[in-house]
Amino acid sequence: MNSDEFRRYGYQAVDWIAHYLENIREYPVVPKVRPGDLIDALPVSAPEHGEPMESVLNDFEKLIVPEITHWNHPRFLAYFAISGSVPGILGEMLAAALNVNGMLWKSSPAATELEQVTLGWLRQWLGLPAEFFGIIYDTASISSMHAIAAAREKADPDSHARGLRGDLVLYTSEHAHSSIEKGAITLGIGQENVRKIGVDDRFRMRPDLLREAVMLDRNVGKKPFCVVATIGTTSTSSIDPLNEIADIAEEHGLWLHVDAAYAGAAAVVPELQFILNGIERAHSLVVNPHKWLFTPVDLSVFYTREPDTLRRAFSLVPEYLRTAEDPRAVNFMDYGVQLGRRFRSLKLWFVLRYFGRQGIAKIIREHIAYAQRFAALVREDLDFEIAAPVPFSLVCFRFSGSDDENRALMNAINDSGLAFLSHTVLNGQVVLRLAIGNIETKWDDIEQVWRFMKDWAARQSVHGAHG
Repeated sequence: MNSDEFRRYGYQAVDWIAHYLENIREYPVVPKVRPGDLIDALPVSAPEHGEPMESVLNDFEKLIVPEITHWNHPRFLAYFAISGSVPGILGEMLAAALNVNGMLWKSSPAATELEQVTLGWLRQWLGLPAEFFGIIYDTASISSMHAIAAAREKADPDSHARGLRGDLVLYTSEHAHSSIEKGAITLGIGQENVRKIGVDDRFRMRPDLLREAVMLDRNVGKKPFCVVATIGTTSTSSIDPLNEIADIAEEHGLWLHVDAAYAGAAAVVPELQFILNGIERAHSLVVNPHKWLFTPVDLSVFYTREPDTLRRAFSLVPEYLRTAEDPRAVNFMDYGVQLGRRFRSLKLWFVLRYFGRQGIAKIIREHIAYAQRFAALVREDLDFEIAAPVPFSLVCFRFSGSDDENRALMNAINDSGLAFLSHTVLNGQVVLRLAIGNIETKWDDIEQVWRFMKDWAARQSVHGAHG
């Protein structure tokens, strides 16, 4: 493809993106498709000869887009809603054009040093101590796995060569993300050595139960080595009591990792920085800019105040990757599993510079205000009830009926194409989750969802299905 053709198709692609973002509300959030529809619509084999780019772009619009669940939609309210903002999209495009591999400082000086600078800026915005070393991974699942690996290295350095004895024990809340347990499985800790600690009536980890579990394991010859606290749990966005957990971690020599993948971004807002009180006592922290900092997927930021321990856990340098030593030359390949590293920091740099701290804080405040406003509507309505506290932009609520009715309501919303909601189970009941996080979400979007639910509830009463 020559440069003139690239310009023509490139402009066409950018025009499509601009039109898509301008008219996103015209798309159903969830497509009406069945498993296998796209597989059946595409050829079984790749083409023997190249096809015109016009055909590729046409098929993208005709075949791919109709099968998309639109995560970048303002009424995508499931899981934790996300945004690929325009500055981030532009940064992603340029990173793809440069196509560098940031495994070594020498392999890409700009990628390595921009990552250090950008994560330094974010560290300051979050109020983290200057000693925290930052590195970008793809997702929080991988970030937390690296935290557990560093904890393992600190607790049992010989396991680096010998392997595990099977005595290390990890602790986390019963409401922690499943990636913590997966990380423990992946690293050989074993599922049987993960203790899920009970929670209080606000779904926060109970320090008394944590202390009890640690003591019990010590008494039977186990070796407690890591505890994971969560700021913004997946089901309810609850905030574990960080300082009380840190007391126990320090008393028993445990690595304290904090999963703030979703809610950590809220600490960019000055009056919300208290959510990370005690973070200076943690050994590591994960925050995902691709969740609530308007950066395209994927970009997860991992901070640790023990980078040397992280490096010992992963550094393995064959001769063909050895470079001259320089104290300012960081080789990020030494701090994780992966060798190849995309230029992810470029899109984050674009986002932080374009919006600035005040711009990002303004949007986060709006999202939290919308959540509080929606929660107030739920509380005032006899057909609905709030199921958990609302500290951030996630509202857990339910229709005042059976679990089947709540599932039916969620399916009705999702099947309509109007919005996409997800669910969880709290205290044995099905609960709906409305998560606000897209940069284009307005109050009118939330009102439309609420009107749909009110109309649905009214129909249940009319048909005698409820009450």
